[in-house]
Amino acid sequence: MGANNSVFLEVIEWFDETGKELVHRVPETGSGEIKFGAQLIVRESQAGVLFYKGKALDAFGPGRHTLKTGNIPILTKVLSVPWAMNSPLRAEVYMANMKIFPNLKWGTMDPVAFKDSELGLIRLRAHGVFNIRIVQPLLFINSLVGTMGVYSTEEIGEYLKTVIVSRFNDHLGENLDSLLNLPGRYDELSKGLKERLQADFGHLGIGLSELYITSITPPPDVQQAIDDQSRINVIQDLDKLVKMKAAMAIEKASESTGDAGSGLGMGLGFMMPGMFAEAFKTRNGSSPSMPQEIKCPDCGNSISKESRFCPLCGHQQLVFNQCAGCGKNLPTMACFCPKCGHPVDQRPKPIACSQCGTENIPGASHCNQCGEKLG
Repeated sequence: MGANNSVFLEVIEWFDETGKELVHRVPETGSGEIKFGAQLIVRESQAGVLFYKGKALDAFGPGRHTLKTGNIPILTKVLSVPWAMNSPLRAEVYMANMKIFPNLKWGTMDPVAFKDSELGLIRLRAHGVFNIRIVQPLLFINSLVGTMGVYSTEEIGEYLKTVIVSRFNDHLGENLDSLLNLPGRYDELSKGLKERLQADFGHLGIGLSELYITSITPPPDVQQAIDDQSRINVIQDLDKLVKMKAAMAIEKASESTGDAGSGLGMGLGFMMPGMFAEAFKTRNGSSPSMPQEIKCPDCGNSISKESRFCPLCGHQQLVFNQCAGCGKNLPTMACFCPKCGHPVDQRPKPIACSQCGTENIPGASHCNQCGEKLG
């Protein structure tokens, strides 16, 4: 994997031993003197990006590729005498890990404000998990990695958690009126939050494959109020009350050591295998699958995986940078977006809340601090 010898051509490849590295640079210590004819080996779960003389030249898919630079064995060393035997034709390869990185955790470090239609202003804590994968390696490197030698899930995790929490606050404020209506809506809220985050992650070259909300927790006094409301609703329905008492009686009988408890325990024992079989059936039937086709993000036309431009609309598929205004893929040396005219170096500014003055990330609709609607 070395890229700094003087005589022999390099064979560049990389294996992720930790399972956490998103991008790895070869050579690790900085740029190298990768020579003309060096071989780049890219696995099915990887992509390689060659940087030569400070510029990204191309992204390479799975297979063996011959790299073309201006460094010639021995001759380049002789010609590099004025530069202390270091060739100015610097080159490095960034290897991007294209696999899915599962079970990344997100949560609210500080409670977020939520205006409940029945309980008033309350502060909530929420937690969940999400899965990510790199979908545009060159855009990801230019946006986040820069010149770092190794970039792992630990470096990007905190930033992504901040984005998720902010969008969660917006999504909850727009789609839930009261916590009393929360039970049974976790899947719906998770799906909506995932769709809301796709654009934020996509601007970084990241795909959000799955996102789950595992818990939304109000303060203890609010939990007590919800429990009291639930009890009142149950008692108002006599049928529910009878069923609840029957369930409590069965639970109490199962804990006893008499014949009734033994019989009930035996019955539950016969039920357990069927319950586990159904659970495993459901779990195995929902395995994630890799996308089989690529669609142009501009016109939606189906194109081959190796295409650099859409044959229908000419949209560039190898993303170097994206417009912060409209999301258009930008050419390498663009100063303005060819679609909307937005300056490339002008980024969206944080949104300040008019009530409390707290700064929220661009595009936020509700303040994380006071729950007030922005804009």
